[in-house]
Amino acid sequence: MTGSEYQKNSITLSGAVAMGTGVMIGAGIFALTGQIAELAGPLFPLSFVVGAIVTAFSAYTYIKMSNAYPSAGGIGMILKKAYGPTTVAAGAALLMALSMVINESLVARTFGTYTLRAFGGDPDSILVPVLGVGLIVFAYLVNVSGNRSVGLLSIIMAILKVGGIALFGAAGLWASGISFEASGGDFRAGGFVASVALSILAFKGFTTITNSGAEVTNPHRNVGRAIVLSIAICVVVYLLVAFAVGSSLPLDRIVAAKDYALAEAAQPALGQTGFYLTVALALVATASGLIASVFAVSRMLAMLTDMKMIPHSHFGMPGTIKDHTLVYTVVIAGFLTVFFDLSRIASLGAFFYLVMDMIIHFGVFRHLREEIGARGWVLLTAIALDAVVLAAFAAMKWQSDPLIVVLGAIGMALVFLFVGIFLARNPALEGAHDHH
Repeated sequence: MTGSEYQKNSITLSGAVAMGTGVMIGAGIFALTGQIAELAGPLFPLSFVVGAIVTAFSAYTYIKMSNAYPSAGGIGMILKKAYGPTTVAAGAALLMALSMVINESLVARTFGTYTLRAFGGDPDSILVPVLGVGLIVFAYLVNVSGNRSVGLLSIIMAILKVGGIALFGAAGLWASGISFEASGGDFRAGGFVASVALSILAFKGFTTITNSGAEVTNPHRNVGRAIVLSIAICVVVYLLVAFAVGSSLPLDRIVAAKDYALAEAAQPALGQTGFYLTVALALVATASGLIASVFAVSRMLAMLTDMKMIPHSHFGMPGTIKDHTLVYTVVIAGFLTVFFDLSRIASLGAFFYLVMDMIIHFGVFRHLREEIGARGWVLLTAIALDAVVLAAFAAMKWQSDPLIVVLGAIGMALVFLFVGIFLARNPALEGAHDHH
């Protein structure tokens, strides 16, 4: 694959912001609000604030690296520059790719759940994964049509859902008399810190901008600007909606309806019309989030293949490596959508992402901070915050669902073993295809 296959200047600043918010709002609000409330208790809106603070420290590393070396491989490029073509770099990059695919299955199942709620269906129905897989296929078809289709659709959907969700939040607060009903229940510090792991997942969509760096107009400036703008927009929207949900429902009902909390909150606050409008917003948000995520992860996998850090087989398919990685992305996302529920998908994504994030910060701190002009204390703070949140989340999940902790650990070990064996047999060259 050559650099010419990437379409330079095909994503504007507004398109990049729309892509970032598209992924974040698609997962963050509709899939995770109820699960965050289950862990954080009555202070669940504040979990989004803390998640945004942790994300801001993390984003510093990505912005500094993207400004210096904008790349179509984004995170793969950062890891290779920090560690060279090693097992650590390839394994962490694959963890990021997998966490993004996991996010796609999370969003796909959320789409299925909200669709069924519109028709009074059972959220545990087999139709949930069926509808989710259908959305994944739709996202594949949109991505096949090219970058400009993705960028245009992302902008349209982002405007619709950010405006619509903000309106939902404001209307919900107004209808409830701005009284917070979700004040019952016990506050546990450990549960609150653990909830931040899911809040971070609600913001990690900013990395889709990093992964499309070479295709953004004026990337040395606009990649960082797009990341900052998308995080800022999302924290405002998340807070507005979290308070609206908390004003409409007591905590126990939010937790009981954790997979479709916004739809549940809309009915008492805004009536039947508000309920259907919220479901419609959920469908728009999840669809656009999935389209943007599939776009970014397929390009990241193509970049890793181009850098000879992961194996590739076309399985008889025609087209470029990007075409093939697009197929792999949707197939893996479809598999996870069918076989995992929302809570376990979110947990697995949090484990993979936080471990990868710490590896990136450490690598940049050790090898690149002077080269890119990054402040060491910011990088070390990002590592410490990630470590505290990961430890609290793992401890909480070990008590409630130890199997997912075991599966997460085994999954990460297998990823590093897989790339270690591949690189031992096919050593990558130090200077191969950095694309910056």
